[in-house]
Amino acid sequence: MKTNESAENYLETILILSKRNPVVRSVDIAAELGFKKSSVSVAMKHLREAEHITVTKEGFIYLTDSGRAIAEMIYERHEFLTSWLVSMGVDKEIASEDACRIEHVISKESFEAIKKNNQNS
Repeated sequence: MKTNESAENYLETILILSKRNPVVRSVDIAAELGFKKSSVSVAMKHLREAEHITVTKEGFIYLTDSGRAIAEMIYERHEFLTSWLVSMGVDKEIASEDACRIEHVISKESFEAIKKNNQNS
């Protein structure tokens, strides 16, 4: 399940938007991320080719099982790391920005160790 940071961010955004909206479209993703619709369209093509999303003829975007697994992993990391940093006194906005960077590069082993250590505190 190898993906790049950009793909992970798009998948996470689709997941977040799908929790808020009945359907997700490229225009919604572009608005959420502040990207041009053309850039989002290219990314959606790559995610579709990688079979991480499906797109209906109406333009509605849905995560496949593999896309959902990646999105949920990144979202869990983001939420946990943000709250962990905030609990150590980091401003919420800075914590969220840092978590967004960390979530893509931290190994599964290190993330699990941080979670386990935090639960023992």
